[in-house]
Amino acid sequence: MPEIKLEHITKRWGKFYAVDDLNLVIDDNAFVTLLGPSGCGKTTTLRMIAGLETPTSGRITIGDNVVFDSEQGINIPANKRKVGFLFQNYALWPNMTVYNNIAFGLSNIKEELPKIDFDARSNARLAEILAHPEDVVEILEDCRDKKGRLDEKKAQIKLIDTFTISIYTAKKLMGYHLEQKKDLSNEINALHAKVENARKTQSLNENFEVTQNSQVVRTVRKLSKEEIDLSVRRVSRIVKIGMFMDRYPAELSGGQQQRVAIARTLAPEPSVLFMDEPLSNLDAKLRLEMRYELQRLHVETGSTFVYVTHDQMEAMTLATRICLINNGVLQQYDAPLNVYNHPANLFAADFVGNPSINFVEATGSQQADGRIALTALGGTKMHFCPATPLDLPQWFTDRDNAAAQAAEEHKQKASQKNFVEKSNKDEPFHYHIAKVVEEDSSLAEEVELTNENLVLGIRPECFAITPDGALDGEIYGAMPTGMESTVKIRIGDFLLTSVVFGNTLFKIGSHIKLNISSNSIMLFDRRSGLCIGLGSLEC
Repeated sequence: MPEIKLEHITKRWGKFYAVDDLNLVIDDNAFVTLLGPSGCGKTTTLRMIAGLETPTSGRITIGDNVVFDSEQGINIPANKRKVGFLFQNYALWPNMTVYNNIAFGLSNIKEELPKIDFDARSNARLAEILAHPEDVVEILEDCRDKKGRLDEKKAQIKLIDTFTISIYTAKKLMGYHLEQKKDLSNEINALHAKVENARKTQSLNENFEVTQNSQVVRTVRKLSKEEIDLSVRRVSRIVKIGMFMDRYPAELSGGQQQRVAIARTLAPEPSVLFMDEPLSNLDAKLRLEMRYELQRLHVETGSTFVYVTHDQMEAMTLATRICLINNGVLQQYDAPLNVYNHPANLFAADFVGNPSINFVEATGSQQADGRIALTALGGTKMHFCPATPLDLPQWFTDRDNAAAQAAEEHKQKASQKNFVEKSNKDEPFHYHIAKVVEEDSSLAEEVELTNENLVLGIRPECFAITPDGALDGEIYGAMPTGMESTVKIRIGDFLLTSVVFGNTLFKIGSHIKLNISSNSIMLFDRRSGLCIGLGSLEC
């Protein structure tokens, strides 16, 4: 499977930038989720890679093939990129059976393919199976009812799955009536004779492909009925819908219809599989089951999956890497747990995690011992202890240098003839501070930010309710779910969310003590929103 490379991809309509200068490398056999809020540009990115949307500028490479290059004028159409697309809408033909829905796309394929002697291949496979008729007889006996009547449909499916053959070969096999246990040596010899005759009249390799001068002969043709059937049966086994092949979509559940849509997408053996929120139409329980199926499917097919979702739980549980986008700009591209534990900025920390992270505004500066003295939560004094050595003044210097360089690069771009100023400006992320009395952020006065204005990011699981805790709190709300409880804790005018594991019951209004016990507390720069580092808190 190929690597996918996006270089300086931009898509805009007028002055609105749906995707802004995106650089991305999707590794071979990766499961990448494009994650972000509605309207952030994730589906547009997916459609540009697939060829359903034309970028304004940039370059896209799939494997060794450049499929789009704005400077060279290359734009290979979607049907030539050998990619599969799975939509939110299953888009199944209601008047076609499951089999015909899966086979529909295969019947329309017409391209350069190896020339194959399918009769010789089928005869060779039949002779091989007939050499051990007891295996077939055992299957036929298993498909009889209590009165000894043979269920031919069930027998055909079992033969197909057991010997990996097409329905046409399975029907020929049943025509030998092996249950009669007669001598088949003449039939086997006849099949071998047909195969040898085919080899004499034309040069065939071990796969029964026609060769000339030791090279496989290729010709522009459609897929044969045998090839189509083998492909349909192959993907039906992968997604476990072999028993539904004669049913119509209306006779299937939502999850079964989604499996049919997946099978139809897999049947042409695409190099990359794109999925645009394919599970959003399913109920919560079925959606969870289908996540497991997609994980298994990714491993079994060895394909590269690119998956669009706004559900961060789907992204966390499915992906090998998350591509987090906001306002058309890449925020972070990393493994799911790295995004959760080491977010690049306030937006990444806020968007990934359920329950959401707690943000606490603080002011402070670094001391001689390396710790950062902070004042937060309405006057509480605490110290942030970096997990790795941190030179905070140098960090701010590097931040300012990077901002100056970005401004210079923007100035150079703006001087170019075809530059279009972005109307949907990139603004600092407006994080939420939970309080007992919520304030209208639109009425808040703008604060002149300095290097002493910081933000702490504390995951709910970092709080420990304990009798010897350093902080005094009050239970403001509690939602037990069995194995854990989500608890709202009031400290002064602020509300913090905690996750407590176990079957503990909390009484609203009761007073508690708590500690912030973790080495994964995040420290953010309030001005830029960037993550400064991780560490622990001493209260």
